[in-house]
Amino acid sequence: MAGTVLVTGGFGLVGSATVRRLAELGRTVVVADLDTPGNREAATNLPAGVTVKWTDLTDAEQTARLVSEVAPEAIIHLAAIIPPGIYKNRALARKVNVEATRTLVGVAESQPTPPRFVQASSNAVFGSRNPHHATGPVTADMPMKHSDLYSAHKAEAESIVRASSLEWVVLRLGGVLSADPKAIPFSTDALYFESALPTDGRLHTVDVRDVAWAFAAATTAEVAREILLIAGDDSHRKIQGDVGAALASARGLSGGLPMGRKGNPDSDDDWFVTDWMDTTRAQEALGFQHYSWQDMLDEAHRRAGVERHLLRVIAPLVRMVLERRSAYWKQPGQYADPWGAIRRRIGDPSPDS
Repeated sequence: MAGTVLVTGGFGLVGSATVRRLAELGRTVVVADLDTPGNREAATNLPAGVTVKWTDLTDAEQTARLVSEVAPEAIIHLAAIIPPGIYKNRALARKVNVEATRTLVGVAESQPTPPRFVQASSNAVFGSRNPHHATGPVTADMPMKHSDLYSAHKAEAESIVRASSLEWVVLRLGGVLSADPKAIPFSTDALYFESALPTDGRLHTVDVRDVAWAFAAATTAEVAREILLIAGDDSHRKIQGDVGAALASARGLSGGLPMGRKGNPDSDDDWFVTDWMDTTRAQEALGFQHYSWQDMLDEAHRRAGVERHLLRVIAPLVRMVLERRSAYWKQPGQYADPWGAIRRRIGDPSPDS
């Protein structure tokens, strides 16, 4: 039986699913996360045998004590601040995304038996991707590009991990989704952020359960010192504007989302940091792709239950409200300007200077 797995950020969307998958496999799991009321409540529903260590990873002493006490065979490092929240508190985001990663890697290296380190990264590291100019799906060996704070942080964290003496694995994730409407917290910032993205940008989605499968497999598979791209099968190669509309429709909110703006075909910078991904090697090594796009939609429809009938009735009202709260309501211009829209309402999205 493989040894203990330490999962940082274990109460997040990916973390929760990963902990469940590891528990299903009979692994010994320790969750490290912040001691908050929400996480305390979530801890009451953890699978049997999973334990929690309340830890602030930005505190070096707490991190050192955590790793020493747990003595993990593998660390799955998921703790991070992601868009849109990353743009609101740049200083804290750097502490969590970069400096805490540096500390955790250093502590792991100092252990008598250093663990395998599985780093959660993102396809954001490839930077803005104009589908009118960018060719083919991204591959693991393509150069990284810093288009915003998130892509810069993920690239820097990757570099820290890859430069270490540890047996590392980097998983670059696509657009992680859940068929459970309660799994992704609702916020006005998130709705605004989604409305700012070019509707014709390429997005490679993936069911969170498949992501969890990939992380669990990466703790033991023959993938040491590999970078693997984690996204769904080819049915998950979508266009940004179609994704939210399809999920909303599956839950009964057909026509409830307002139309956004397409991206500027002549600008390579005014696009978000997503694209389709070549998952061939990752699937070969980890065997993680189980839920197709249609599987997700069908399950989202079932989970909506009787609420979908109510949502169908109020869809026009929802659309009207969201349209007035969207990024381009009464804004001049023809094309999407995601970085300008984010800067206007949420915070500075530019990389650290």
